[in-house]
Amino acid sequence: MNWYAVKAIYLSELARTWRTPMQSIASPVLSTSLYFIVFGAAIGSAMVSIDGISYGAFIIPGLIMLTVLTESTSNSSFGIYMPKWSGSIYEVLSAPVSAVEIVLGYVGAAASKSLILGGIILLTARFFVDYSILHPGWMLLFLLLTCITFSLLGFIIGLLADGFEKLQVVPLMIVTPLAFLGGTFYSISMLPEFWQKVTLFNPVVYLVSGFRWSFYGVSDVNVGVSLAMILLFMFSFLVIIYWIFRTGYKVKV
Repeated sequence: MNWYAVKAIYLSELARTWRTPMQSIASPVLSTSLYFIVFGAAIGSAMVSIDGISYGAFIIPGLIMLTVLTESTSNSSFGIYMPKWSGSIYEVLSAPVSAVEIVLGYVGAAASKSLILGGIILLTARFFVDYSILHPGWMLLFLLLTCITFSLLGFIIGLLADGFEKLQVVPLMIVTPLAFLGGTFYSISMLPEFWQKVTLFNPVVYLVSGFRWSFYGVSDVNVGVSLAMILLFMFSFLVIIYWIFRTGYKVKV
């Protein structure tokens, strides 16, 4: 394993975050804070509690997941697409660096950014809503796995995209709607029985449910199933990345 190459790619990608703090950190934190103000403080004060949890506290895990999903996907896709766009990807491919090391560098940096962002939002939420974390270890595990999984998805998008506009298609048209419909602002038990079953086909439901369980011990889906689904998504994305590098599709051709 060429750890020098992994470190170089990782630090280079992290440096891009510190060069654009307003876009990378301040903007998503501000957007999420507005959700806390509007839904948590204003609307939440008029809402009944859900499963014995105040509405403002109930939406915290969902809002963190919403931000982490979109930021992980966007950061990773942009990080690998820029070398493709500038042509420097061929220098990386011709260097003594394996596909595993490339993925570790780019995906590791994107996941680290999202993990830091999730932590900042978690601290920011304390200014608006009181909350507790029943299982902090599980909370960190779910957050880390989600950051890695959707950074892998973003890496795939960046490899396959052939234009800047296509980088935003999946995050804006697929990931964000699925997050909003995945129990971010509500419990799926509040839906009619038919729609409860339909919602189970939304993969984000399992992420939000497992993450919320780590906070309050309540979930819409069994926590074991949530963990298994996250691992399944991660494995599926790894298989796709392996196939892309193995065939060179959209990378070497």
